[in-house]
Amino acid sequence: MGRVTARRPVVRVREGAVSTRPDTLVTEEPLEIRLGGRPLAVTMRTPGDDFALATGFLVSEGVVAAAEDVAGISYCGDARDEDGARTYNTVDVRLAPHLPAPDLAGLERNVYTTSSCGLCGKASLDAVRTTAHWELDRARPHGLGTALLAGLPDRLRAAQRVFDRTGGLHAAALFSATGELLDVREDVGRHNAVDKVVGRAAQEGALPLRDALLMVSGRASFELAQKAVMAGIPVLAAVSAPSSLAVDLAEEAGLTLVGFLRGSSMNIYAGAHRLTLPTASAEAVSSAGPAAGAG
Repeated sequence: MGRVTARRPVVRVREGAVSTRPDTLVTEEPLEIRLGGRPLAVTMRTPGDDFALATGFLVSEGVVAAAEDVAGISYCGDARDEDGARTYNTVDVRLAPHLPAPDLAGLERNVYTTSSCGLCGKASLDAVRTTAHWELDRARPHGLGTALLAGLPDRLRAAQRVFDRTGGLHAAALFSATGELLDVREDVGRHNAVDKVVGRAAQEGALPLRDALLMVSGRASFELAQKAVMAGIPVLAAVSAPSSLAVDLAEEAGLTLVGFLRGSSMNIYAGAHRLTLPTASAEAVSSAGPAAGAG
């Protein structure tokens, strides 16, 4: 829709020289997700792939698991700005008739408390356990080389087209177990970028993503680990640190969680059994455990 970026004037100071010029910024607008006409959640996102974002969001909340679970998605015509123009900032998801009616009140509470960090650790882990449609296969993929992982950040960065123009977007990419780039999405919110790639996979009937690797810019929060588990993704890698709750979830669900993935360096916080480690360090894993910090 041509709304991914916007131009704004900026005063630039460079080595004592002052100039005024337009700058390209990433667009940030609210997206309201409705379920059967009822408001469910609002997220700040970069416009684009809105239907995939809504689908991925519902996958992560355990509402849908396949393309046939969604009867349709449409923009709401009643969502307009102060000038009366249609905003395309509200989508309504209609569930397929074969699905049981969701507990909207409970779902609304869960969406609110997780977004505001209102759930304790145990409750958060229990929520994922009870709503996940698939268990991760701890035997696949196996034999992933650390050299393959080391190449993912640069490949993710090379695929970030809008980031090159704005410097203000997160990204999420799906790779195959052999390193093939399957999809990449950008958004002002890293959780939205993940929802977009998961939602597109759901729309294409590709869930669960049992042999896929999810690479994200920034850190690996509990929310991102949750989205990986809910989509059946066995490996999550991030260029920065994970949270403690993300590690707890990874250990419980059998998710391979890699943080501080920068060049040939990385920390493996859970699921090291899927990786083929360099010979010199493989013997130390069981006794020393994963390293802490950026090291």
